[in-house]
Amino acid sequence: MKKLWDISPPIDAQSPVFPGDTPYTQQWAATLTDACPVNVSAITLSPHVGAHADAPLHYDPQGAAVGALDLLPFLGRCRVIHAIDVGHLIAIAHLQRALNDVPERLLVRTYRQFPSQHFDTQLTAFDPACVQHLADLGVLLIGTDSASIDPADSKQLPSHQAIRQRGLRVLENLLLDDVPEGDYELIALPLKLMTADASPVRAVLREL
Repeated sequence: MKKLWDISPPIDAQSPVFPGDTPYTQQWAATLTDACPVNVSAITLSPHVGAHADAPLHYDPQGAAVGALDLLPFLGRCRVIHAIDVGHLIAIAHLQRALNDVPERLLVRTYRQFPSQHFDTQLTAFDPACVQHLADLGVLLIGTDSASIDPADSKQLPSHQAIRQRGLRVLENLLLDDVPEGDYELIALPLKLMTADASPVRAVLREL
């Protein structure tokens, strides 16, 4: 049996969200009683809560919704690289040592411990030049344990725009605390939400 790493943080009412975004809430529409055979709930949340895939619609008014995306970038060989304590922006120099024969999917760990109870306004983002360089290497998907590939206070979102220009996909809020550097199989499929700007994913890594 090949080992699995669950890289999706738990989602509940305490899950951090970008300031002003919609947190997770749950209401019960039906509960088990003598007259009712099931529990049924309704949930409300931003599609950016927890591990999620951004769609081009998130940063491009003419961009595709998440349900229209090709699934290929979200499934296949990937490499995990640690870039801990590198400052506010990940530059290509922080990753260069691990980019020989890099697969089409790259996940970058930035935290020593994932901030599961608060939103990190000082999150580590990506230098847009790094995104461009990774695209030149053939990378199709960039994943991170950070809540965004751009600084939390960015208004221009240059790394998201680099993703848009180069046709890359992105995963954010991955839980990589226990994952050693190396190559894995990534499985992180978004839901087929045909009008949404993002989708939660149940992201896992499987040993090769």
